[in-house]
Amino acid sequence: MILPKLRANLDIMLSPLVDSPGLLIRDVFRYSDATLIVPPPLIHALYFFDGTRTDSDLQAAFARSMGGPEGVRAANQMFDTLSKAGFLENGTYARLKELRHTAFADSSVRAPSHAGSAYPANIEPLVNTMQRYLGGTSPTQNGVIGIAAPHLSPEGGWQCYRAAYQELTAELKDRTFVVLGTSHYGQPGKFGLTRKPFQTPYGRTSTNENLVRELEAQPAAIAEDYCHAVEHSIEFQVLFLQAIYGPEVRVCPVLCGSFGKSLYEAGMPEDDQDIERFLDALHAIANREKERLFWVLGVDMTHMGTRYGDDVAAHAYRDQMEKVAERDKRRIERVNASDARGFWELLRENGDDLRWCGSSPLYTFMRALPEARGTLLRYEQWNIDERSVVSFAGISFAKR
Repeated sequence: MILPKLRANLDIMLSPLVDSPGLLIRDVFRYSDATLIVPPPLIHALYFFDGTRTDSDLQAAFARSMGGPEGVRAANQMFDTLSKAGFLENGTYARLKELRHTAFADSSVRAPSHAGSAYPANIEPLVNTMQRYLGGTSPTQNGVIGIAAPHLSPEGGWQCYRAAYQELTAELKDRTFVVLGTSHYGQPGKFGLTRKPFQTPYGRTSTNENLVRELEAQPAAIAEDYCHAVEHSIEFQVLFLQAIYGPEVRVCPVLCGSFGKSLYEAGMPEDDQDIERFLDALHAIANREKERLFWVLGVDMTHMGTRYGDDVAAHAYRDQMEKVAERDKRRIERVNASDARGFWELLRENGDDLRWCGSSPLYTFMRALPEARGTLLRYEQWNIDERSVVSFAGISFAKR
């Protein structure tokens, strides 16, 4: 039997558990709730799940390393474990995927995906937490039309969230908040939409369905994109908006897929006609709706360290991260000047070795509102683990 491939859309990282070393594997799409840790002696066996090897090849490899019958049993057990977890491209995965997509399509709301993990699932502790994040803030800018805030865990980036969200004033309450979030798992060059209201412990948002419907007509749009079901980059922004304006805040949620092909080739994102049409449509909406809209970007920036495939550890504000801060701020300067081309040229340096996670929402915003000018409110680097760093910022935007 040809062994099925290990799924390419799994999250695989070094295990953070000292007493359980190896590779941690989990399903970011949440088709499966399983989390597996493959111990170091078995990691090599994952290479057999490439769609070309057979179960006999795997059994023979285990038999050589562990001894005849015991090795065969271990090989069969590994196959069964990966298959039952839904981590292989076979019928089990297909069934799990279909069930999740159907459940999302049938749901009347976009259910909270990170309640109980990234923030409290119960309203009283959530209110207390958000008051701690936002308490004592007051606007520092006039005429703000948009902000960029992080999308990493609020506990790790709350000071940058606070710096950005302090600019939101009471008179903005009745606007539609166009939330441009990074689509970590979506198709490159596509924009994921949903008309479903976001449900959080605060309650249920409302959706500007007219704007969503207008954007759905574009070829680069994906209507009711399943990625919304698992994506955190918009969910966290919704949480802060509800904390400020109440549960029924009106949003237009847009997940921005990466522009990867343009990043590594000599070209711009809008060289893709479908992307260009979507950006033009968003620009037209911005011109037409004007002060009826407010723009919120959920973006992180550099990702460095062993968690992200680097050979050496990264430590916030130390060693190479000092130079990273300089490069980050040069990119932020281009964003704040609404210099889309200059920003894109900086991204293409070294094939975006900084791994900016937010370049597509930022570029989309610059194309939608080229007259916007930004102000850097706060910049941070944070060790997401002992050997890996994420950078992020709080930015406000006003008209030129």
